[in-house]
Amino acid sequence: MKKLFGVIGDPISHSMSPAMHNDLFKAYSIDAHYQLFHITKENLPDAIKGFRAIGIEGFNVTVPHKEAIIPLLDELDPLAESIGAVNTVVNQDGRLKGYNTDGSGYLKGLLNHKHSLNDKKMLIVGAGGAARAIYFTIAKEGTELLDICNRTPRRAEQIINDCPFRVPARVLNRQEAEGNLETYDIIVQTTSIGMHPETDQSPLSLHKLKPGSFVSDIIYNPLETKLLKEAHSKGAGIQNGIDMFVYQGALAFEKWTGIVPDIERMRHKVLNQLGGLSC
Repeated sequence: MKKLFGVIGDPISHSMSPAMHNDLFKAYSIDAHYQLFHITKENLPDAIKGFRAIGIEGFNVTVPHKEAIIPLLDELDPLAESIGAVNTVVNQDGRLKGYNTDGSGYLKGLLNHKHSLNDKKMLIVGAGGAARAIYFTIAKEGTELLDICNRTPRRAEQIINDCPFRVPARVLNRQEAEGNLETYDIIVQTTSIGMHPETDQSPLSLHKLKPGSFVSDIIYNPLETKLLKEAHSKGAGIQNGIDMFVYQGALAFEKWTGIVPDIERMRHKVLNQLGGLSC
C-alpha cells in the first residue's frame, strides 16, 4: 500500500513541497505520495484525527498551524518544544511527534557560505516564527552577537528571553539597525517584505552596509529580492531562501525515511519549478 505524506496549511496551493518530495520518492524507489492538504484553523483538530485514522506516515506544517498543532501531537522534539513551533511531524507507531527543521535547515544552508559563526556579529530582521526558529538555532550554535530588529520590540524581546541558549543580543528598531549596520557581518531577513507580488519593498536600507558582509533573505520568490539586489550592488555576499527551503525539506525527508537525500537534486527541482537560478 502506498505510503502517504503531505503538507498542511492555509493557503497551501503555492507550495513546491509536493514536486520536491515526490521526485525524491521516485529517485529512491519509495512507494509513497506527498500531497497538499488545505486545512483551515477551525478544521485542524479534525484533520489531525483523520490523519491518525488513515495512518499518514508524516507531514509538514506551514502557516498558520505551526503553533496551533502542538497540543494535538503526542510528543515534541526538545528543540521544537523550546521554539514553540512545529513544521515536521513523524508518525512513530501511531504516535505523532513534532519537530522543527526550519532553524536547522537555515543553519545548514548558511554554513555552506560561512564555515563558522563563532566570531560573527549578526542581525536578524523580523520576530515571527521563522525568526524565532533561526534565532534559537544560531544561539545554540554560538555567535559573537545576535541582535534582532523588529517593528514591535516586545516580540523580539520575547524571543531573546525565551531562548534557552544564551548569546549577547539586543533589540533594535529599524532606525537603530540602519544606523549601526556597519556593525554586522551577517544580516538575516526573515519577514515577508519583498515577497512576490510586492517585490518593490524592502525591510531595511543598506546604506551603511559593511564591505564584505553577507546578506541572507529567506524569501525565494522572487529569487533576488530588492534587499538582495541592493546588497549585491554594494559588493556583499547574498543568499536567497532556496537553501533554507531545501535543507529543511531534506531534514524532514530523512526523519520520515531514514535516507539523507540528494540536496542538489532537490535544489534543481525547486529552481525548475520557479523557473530561475539561485543566488
